[in-house]
Amino acid sequence: MLVPRQQVPTLSIETLSHGTFDIASDKGDFGTLVVFYRGLHCPICATYLKELERLTPEFAERGVKTIALSSDTRERTQQMAEKVGAESLRFGHSLPLETARNWGLFISTSRGTTSIGIEEPALFSEPGVFLVRGNGELYFASVQTMPFVRPHFKEMLGALDFVRANDYPGRGEYTGAV
Repeated sequence: MLVPRQQVPTLSIETLSHGTFDIASDKGDFGTLVVFYRGLHCPICATYLKELERLTPEFAERGVKTIALSSDTRERTQQMAEKVGAESLRFGHSLPLETARNWGLFISTSRGTTSIGIEEPALFSEPGVFLVRGNGELYFASVQTMPFVRPHFKEMLGALDFVRANDYPGRGEYTGAV
């Protein structure tokens, strides 16, 4: 289990147009927002990532880099980036499912062709959003078992303003007996 204020697992993945992304060396002044999405087959993911694309410059103003990752192939990831209209948001592809599991993501099996006529991969990860501080420590995490009900990026921007103004620490760090 990932724990706030502790180091996140390794994460190194090829991107569409920015070389290799490595969480250990690619960090914003405050941190990196890592958004795992289900894949091209997910219309909710496309809508979600369009919002992240729109707000990526505002995250950058707050010292936060953004990246969207999935286990999709390079070709499917390219199609998603085009669907989203990606200009600022980086896209990583071919995420190993073992890496997804190391990040605490849930893995689903294919149900065939989706409502938008795209075949689901045999196995894929469900969504997760992680804010990783520049020092590699987890600050915030939200992991879903379904494509629905995800954190709102606009609310995160407001929270980041508060966090930075008040030097607010990551919470949920206690792992002792209860």
